[in-house]
Amino acid sequence: MAIAKVLLVDDEVAFIETMKKRLEKRNLEIITAYSGQEALNQLSSHSSMEVVILDVKMPGMDGIETLRRIKAEFPLVEVIMLTGHATIETGIEGMKLGAFDYLMKPCEMDVLLRKVEDAASKKRGHEEKILEARMKEIIGRRA
Repeated sequence: MAIAKVLLVDDEVAFIETMKKRLEKRNLEIITAYSGQEALNQLSSHSSMEVVILDVKMPGMDGIETLRRIKAEFPLVEVIMLTGHATIETGIEGMKLGAFDYLMKPCEMDVLLRKVEDAASKKRGHEEKILEARMKEIIGRRA
C-alpha cells in the first residue's frame, strides 16, 4: 500500500505529538495543524494531502465549520472526524457535510489506520476517475 498523506488537526498539543509519533511509526506521512484555519492553510500548501483527521471541538473555527470549508475548497480530500465529546447529532451533521467517518477519542489505532487507508483509497479512486475522464476528453478532441 502507498503511504497515506495525512493532516492531523487538533488544538491539544500533547494529543497531536503522541498521535503523530504513533502514526509515523506505521508509515504514514503526517502534517499537523492546531486550528481549523491552520488546517486550511496546510491543505493549500500540500496539494497531495489525502486524509484529514479532524477534531470536532476546537476553539475558534470548530471541526464542523472546518469540515464545511475543507469540502468546499478541497472536495476530494477525505475527512475523518475525531472527538472525545461525541454527540450523535454532531456525527450525523459531519456525515451529511461529507465526512468519511466519525470516531470517538480515544480510538483504537488499528481502527483509525483502517479508516485512513480506506479514506486514502477512496480519494485515489476519485482522482483516477477524473484523470481517465480528462484523457478521454483529450483523445476525443483529437479523433
